[in-house]
Amino acid sequence: MAGDEIERLINYLSKLPGLGPRSARRAALYLLKRREALLVPLLKALESAAELIKPCAICGNLDSQDPCAICANSERDGSTICVVEEVADLWAIERTLSFKGRYHILGGLLSALDGIGPEDLSITTLIARAEALEIKEIILAMSATVDGQTTAHYVTDRLQNSRVTITRLAHGVPVGGELDYLDDGTLSAALKARRPL
Repeated sequence: MAGDEIERLINYLSKLPGLGPRSARRAALYLLKRREALLVPLLKALESAAELIKPCAICGNLDSQDPCAICANSERDGSTICVVEEVADLWAIERTLSFKGRYHILGGLLSALDGIGPEDLSITTLIARAEALEIKEIILAMSATVDGQTTAHYVTDRLQNSRVTITRLAHGVPVGGELDYLDDGTLSAALKARRPL
């Protein structure tokens, strides 16, 4: 059996998405065998990330600067906001190189089963952004799940009195699909074929 420190490393690695106990054990051995080439640089990168990376005060994206690089980029279209569930969804859309606007990260989806209500998400700040800025369009880019659609309907209701056009991704996103798992072509086509609600 492995020593306490190795078991502790395996335990933490097993908490990462996609890594169970067996995969975590293999990863730990791989890191330990490549201590100088991989483990030490990884440790430094993790320490730096923990110290420097914070959520953007405007959109919620993760970055080492505030506002984030997307919000600070004057070449992006400030009149369009794409609303996503999590940072991974923002990254998925950015991979397509199809969207040149700004983002708003909700931090999750409404879910009665999980006890997540509107007060647990950054919906209020989205409404404030839509009212305070010269926003012309808000794209609702939530997953095509029950919780995603519930959240989209709630946000649409809250924005009903605003002057913004509300659109959603086209049906190219499969029902039950999550944005982070879609291929770039499907996600790009869904963005281009959005329509008003």
